[in-house]
Amino acid sequence: MRGFPSREQVERLRQQYPKGTKICCDSMNEDTRPIPPGTIGEVFGVDDACQIMMKWSNGSSLSLVPGVDSFHVVQPAEDLEQEEELEIEDSQGMSIDL
Repeated sequence: MRGFPSREQVERLRQQYPKGTKICCDSMNEDTRPIPPGTIGEVFGVDDACQIMMKWSNGSSLSLVPGVDSFHVVQPAEDLEQEEELEIEDSQGMSIDL
């Protein structure tokens, strides 16, 4: 993106990549210490510069820059929420015999 992104662009990106979305890095060619290809991370936000703030499985917190870095969604946040709901239901229905 050139210049500062509009509020609409930022909001659109926040809706596209909500907190909890799992992303796989394909390439970061313009970074001096890039995230290795194939590394999985979790979105924890989108900043006002339209960078996707990440928590990577290798411990890094390097942000993704759409249009510069190459990446793809592994698991949308909506799918994660549904899985958590199922786990909660399962754990509430279990009984433990001692």
